[in-house]
Amino acid sequence: MDRRKFFRNGSLFALGASLLNPFEGNSAELDFDTIKKNKKAKNIIVIVSDGMSIGTLNMTDIYLNRKTGKGSNWLQLYKDKKVSRAMMDMASASSIVTDSAAASSSWGGGFRVKNGSLNIGVNGEEYLPIWQKFKKAGKMAGCVTTVPITHATPAGFCIASKSRNSQESIAEMYLDLKFDIMMGGGNNYFSAESRKDKRDMYQEFTTKGFTVVKNKSEMLACDNNKPILGVFHNDGLPYSKDRESSKELTESIPTLAEMTERAIAKMKNHPNGFVLQVEAGKVDWAAHGNDITGLIYDQAAHDEAVKVAIDFAEKDKNTLVIITTDHGNANPGIIYGKDANDNFDTIQNYKQTNDWILNGMGKETSVAQAIERIEYATKTVFKEEEAKEILNYYSNIKMEDGLYNPKHLPFKMLADLQKKHNSVGWISMDHSADYTELAMYGPGSDLLSPFIKNTDLHYLMLEAAEVENKF
Repeated sequence: MDRRKFFRNGSLFALGASLLNPFEGNSAELDFDTIKKNKKAKNIIVIVSDGMSIGTLNMTDIYLNRKTGKGSNWLQLYKDKKVSRAMMDMASASSIVTDSAAASSSWGGGFRVKNGSLNIGVNGEEYLPIWQKFKKAGKMAGCVTTVPITHATPAGFCIASKSRNSQESIAEMYLDLKFDIMMGGGNNYFSAESRKDKRDMYQEFTTKGFTVVKNKSEMLACDNNKPILGVFHNDGLPYSKDRESSKELTESIPTLAEMTERAIAKMKNHPNGFVLQVEAGKVDWAAHGNDITGLIYDQAAHDEAVKVAIDFAEKDKNTLVIITTDHGNANPGIIYGKDANDNFDTIQNYKQTNDWILNGMGKETSVAQAIERIEYATKTVFKEEEAKEILNYYSNIKMEDGLYNPKHLPFKMLADLQKKHNSVGWISMDHSADYTELAMYGPGSDLLSPFIKNTDLHYLMLEAAEVENKF
């Protein structure tokens, strides 16, 4: 095989020129005859914590260490020297600060695109996403996520679209492409009752040979002979802590680790191997809301999925596991102070997220009720004036378009008030231009350089699996 064909449209190791111009879309072809030949990666699992700033990874490791005596599975891989590690420049074609669509497209299509688009180039050219390339090469392919399966990160590996917001159309594309397992939220984009065109996508998927599952028991019970579509909630799945605090949600909604395990079980015996993307999408949503409970517990849920993937890869020995994030968001961290240790430890006692707190209040909520709700959720007693300040926001709520907080609830105010109790600070409520963490385990991991451009990951996956970039 001519290994140079892998890199016809990009180069993993020709980083000098690309780093000088973060908006450059193409890379030069190199001679790779001198590159060390690796064992072929039969399978690839890409695990993405969407919107994870380094502070999120750091705080979750500290949280787990102080609560259980054992840190995160991700950082344990560093401590045990089991992975190759790099930083990755995630700039898009339109900004040094990427959104999830452009970030996923850089991996999925191998080119930088403008924020908001999925594998559509700056001049309108359409790039073939990597999961389609692997399907054409004979592998099984799928995605699991805690946000709608039609959302930007899974979509970037699977389809091309001018707008990430065309989620109803993305559901239709999934039907035509017939991926092997797709699970997450997104009932709004499949249900006839919710779709603008009233198409019953569930019936259409069933007619096309899919098994459609809508709760955890159905997911666990279905066989592996048909492709699987699993949709477990109207939009994103409930936050991990809110799910954990509800018997009904725990019984009906699978965790990210459970979805990951189910997807691997579905595809692991395929003779040509499989590719799987796993996304902890609500880490990003929690960061947008400065919601520490949502953030920490969903990052911990991502970490459990990391363990599932690594455990499988260690036994299988033919699987490349890629662990990363697509961009920073809100850059949270534990702030210095004499009570920082004790303050941060109070998060261990939180029962519900700020999302749960604020969406459960309204104009009719009294000050006493607000104080009671906050205390129940976080074991923190707010002052009357603090509760009044929060409730003032509800007097003029107007629903507007928006991905994360259409009601403009007072997430920032609540987080600022909590800071003196948990010592967690935030710099913003939006994405940041951080270079991101990237770790690899398994065959192909020694192809990784210490610092890469986001698009290089596309070609590294093709190289590791020995799939030519010819489609």
